[in-house]
Amino acid sequence: MSALLRTDGVTKSFGGVQALSGATIEVDEGTVAGLIGPNGSGKTTLFNVITGYGRADAGEVYFGDRAITNAAPDRVFALGIGRTFQLTRIFARLTVLENMLVATQHKGRPRNLLARTSRGHWVQQRRRAMDLLEFVGIAGHAGVGAGTLSYGQRKLLELAYVLVADPAVILLDEPAGGVNPSLINHISDRIRELNKSGKTFLIVEHNMEFVMGLCSRITVLDSGSATASGPPDIIRTDKRVLDAYLGEDVEDDDDIPG
Repeated sequence: MSALLRTDGVTKSFGGVQALSGATIEVDEGTVAGLIGPNGSGKTTLFNVITGYGRADAGEVYFGDRAITNAAPDRVFALGIGRTFQLTRIFARLTVLENMLVATQHKGRPRNLLARTSRGHWVQQRRRAMDLLEFVGIAGHAGVGAGTLSYGQRKLLELAYVLVADPAVILLDEPAGGVNPSLINHISDRIRELNKSGKTFLIVEHNMEFVMGLCSRITVLDSGSATASGPPDIIRTDKRVLDAYLGEDVEDDDDIPG
């Protein structure tokens, strides 16, 4: 396997605070990769730099063989990298279906105005939107206001919104955060199904059971640098990882706390 997405020595500061310090990670094509670390370790900042919502002070971001460092978010998205956010971003005053139709308007807009406004075009886009809502499990809420959804349902809507663009890589920022156990299992199943169809994932998450059960490779950030990377069984008992989470030397081989 080859790295579809990677960062090389990415550095980012906010004033006197060093958020990223030479962060280097690799995500192999066709895998589900995890990115974990203590609060303040730089995980979301790295996501922002990768997707253009933050600018790197130094280092490079690559998508395949293409350098995309400091590219604008819309260009990163157009190239095939989609993402969700730790705090969901939806149009609360629109219906669930209307949220999806907004997404379809931003995907591959036809240059021909007549094609874009034809009845056939909109029927096709609506069908695509409903198929994705069905896939994530909230098609029954298509006609309700998005602001009335539960937090977990909002995360599913945001995932469906991202899937409209059919990205090659999907970055999920805490998909299990604030979600009940039943929905966490549902989200896990959707990720596995998408991965089987060829989607590559990079997931930031604090829920260790979720990460360990999904990811084939996990990278640990601590103080803005990647301190360890490997399969879950290795990461689970890596002393450097345990020290980063517990803040002290650990003598036994207990699992990382959830």
